[in-house]
Amino acid sequence: MTMTYLEAGKVALAEEMRRDPAVWAVGEDLGRGGVFGQYRGLSEEFGSERISDAPISEACIMGAAVGAAMMGTRPVVEMRFSDFALCAVDELVNQAAKARYMFGGQTRVPLVVREPIGMWRSSAAQHSQSLEAWYAHIPGLVVATPSTPGDVKSLLKAAIRCDDPVVFMEHKALWQLEGEVGDADDVGTFGKARTVRAGGDVTIVAWSAAVHDATAAAQTLAGQGVEADVIDLRTIWPWDREAVLASVERTGRLLVVQEAVNVAGFGAEIAATVAEHLHHRLKAPVRRLGAPRVPISYAPPLEAKVRVTRDQIVAAAADLVAARQPA
Repeated sequence: MTMTYLEAGKVALAEEMRRDPAVWAVGEDLGRGGVFGQYRGLSEEFGSERISDAPISEACIMGAAVGAAMMGTRPVVEMRFSDFALCAVDELVNQAAKARYMFGGQTRVPLVVREPIGMWRSSAAQHSQSLEAWYAHIPGLVVATPSTPGDVKSLLKAAIRCDDPVVFMEHKALWQLEGEVGDADDVGTFGKARTVRAGGDVTIVAWSAAVHDATAAAQTLAGQGVEADVIDLRTIWPWDREAVLASVERTGRLLVVQEAVNVAGFGAEIAATVAEHLHHRLKAPVRRLGAPRVPISYAPPLEAKVRVTRDQIVAAAADLVAARQPA
């Protein structure tokens, strides 16, 4: 069936709540449907005990959810914006991510933290960031970055069933994107990439909304005689190293595309891994595209200056194909 990216997340949560009475959701404004409408109608079906409105305190919300997860429930925590989740970093990073290890495996934290990410309608510097690399750095956390409605639905179901904390990062600009989704039995797999488009000239790796820019760029490149292998990571921890390495071994060229700031972004991890393992097979230096290290502006023309565009991807990929790795 076809549904929007936003609807896919709502359906996945509802299916899991019907399947397992231990699943519940907590966050600000959930009773009225959530700030983007991603919980609309759920309180009518499940009641206020399972679709729980919380005070405006991200640290309180996360701390309560961590304790509830350790006691055997499966909370889905809505942080409204990934930027706001920084108020609860201690509860997530120092408590949820480490509890299983510090208690010697005697407790687990089956917690999902939904963090909408990315630039969206001039939301400015405190509502537009893509901070996935921060969480990928933390042992104990799973990090999901779906780009399609199908992956939102299947990966959110996998996240809810996971016995470890999952940071689930949905891109705000994709809320109305429509696509095919699986049925209630379709549960995703972490660490399994998707090949969006096959090609033998250059590998383009992306995740979240950048996948769609990379795919559009690949179509333009095909018209220029360049065939790109476009890989959607789906999750960045774990990430599908094998799929990326196999692709680059065939193409000899790698371009990593991310919306996040380029400096210390997750693209650097991918680039370093490929350089370490396949340096002898590269036909050109590894290339990364990401945002400059500046705050995101409210003004649309300035916001546009930090976006990675289809044209930039086309130009970078074409340069890679034309370049040669120094001897």
